Amino acid sequence: MSRPRAKLKDNFPGCPVESTLCYLDGKWKGVILYHLLSEGTLRFNALRRHIPSVTQRMLTKQLRELEDAGLISRTVFPIVPPRVDYSLTALGQSMAPVISALKSWGEAHVVCKDGIKTLAVPADRVTTLAAAE
Repeated sequence: MSRPRAKLKDNFPGCPVESTLCYLDGKWKGVILYHLLSEGTLRFNALRRHIPSVTQRMLTKQLRELEDAGLISRTVFPIVPPRVDYSLTALGQSMAPVISALKSWGEAHVVCKDGIKTLAVPADRVTTLAAAE
C-alpha cells in the first residue's frame, strides 16, 4: 500500500509543486487556511461552523497536521471552560497567494448547483468548440 503524500515530504524528487501540495494534502486543510486567512484568529467551534460537513475528529487531525507543519499556531488559554484559538503563522500567511489563486480559479470554473459541483467551460472555449464543428 502506498503511503500518503503527507508522509513522503522528505523523499520528493525535487518537484516544488508536489512539495507544496504535501502541506495542503487533505480534504480540509485548504479550507481551514482559507477561513483563517479571511477571518483571522478563530476558535475551534467557529471553524466547525464555517465547515459544517467536517467531523470533529477530522478537523482536529487536520489542525494538528497544519500546526506540525508550522502553518498555524494553537493558543490554549488556561480558563474554564477551556479556550483554544487558531491563527496563521508568518509561514501560513505566506500561503495567501496560493489560497487566493485556488479561490479565483474555483469562482471562474466551478459551478455548484443543488449540491453538485461541475466544471464550467469558459466562454472563449465554447466559441472555439463551436467554430471547430
